Amino acid sequence: MIKKLALLFVLINYLNFSAQNTENKKPKMDFYFNPSIHVVYNLFKEKDNYDHNSQYVQPSPDHKLTYGITAIGGYNFLPNFALGTGLRYNFIEDNYHLVYWVIQPKIIFAPGDRPFYIEANYGKQINNSVVSNSEFWGARLGMQVSFSKRLSQEGGIIFEGHKLGNSHPFFIGLSYGITIFSNKNYTAYGID
Repeated sequence: MIKKLALLFVLINYLNFSAQNTENKKPKMDFYFNPSIHVVYNLFKEKDNYDHNSQYVQPSPDHKLTYGITAIGGYNFLPNFALGTGLRYNFIEDNYHLVYWVIQPKIIFAPGDRPFYIEANYGKQINNSVVSNSEFWGARLGMQVSFSKRLSQEGGIIFEGHKLGNSHPFFIGLSYGITIFSNKNYTAYGID
């Protein structure tokens, strides 16, 4: 109990100190919207994992190369942490059109004009396709480059594990996107 109270006291003092110092405050994007595209490659092909006791044929895709689009909206409520959610579409091969609901916490290093970020991603399938109840988890490492007062472009490397029926492929790939944010003073373009 004492440890919790001490932690709460330190947190309140930190928030109070950061609220008083407006000149040296680290910038935040505030609300943001991040559409991006990605192309990923399967690092290995699993063995046949069919359930041979099932009366149904359970197809397993080749999953060599897949691509998709993601649209995430979120809020950067701490200078180094943002939380977003949104939708993602993945095309793996014919009849594997997967739509996911995604949750994406983001850690931002050196916020401002050229921040480096690490995102954790978790997605759960929300549509019906050849496979059901698929999910993915992974990370994206990347960098944002400011473009204007409220716009940055970004690129990153993706590492993802998927659960597609009885198959569990692991993908690595690239992503490119833009970030539109509400705080016009987040980058040097917005400082008047």
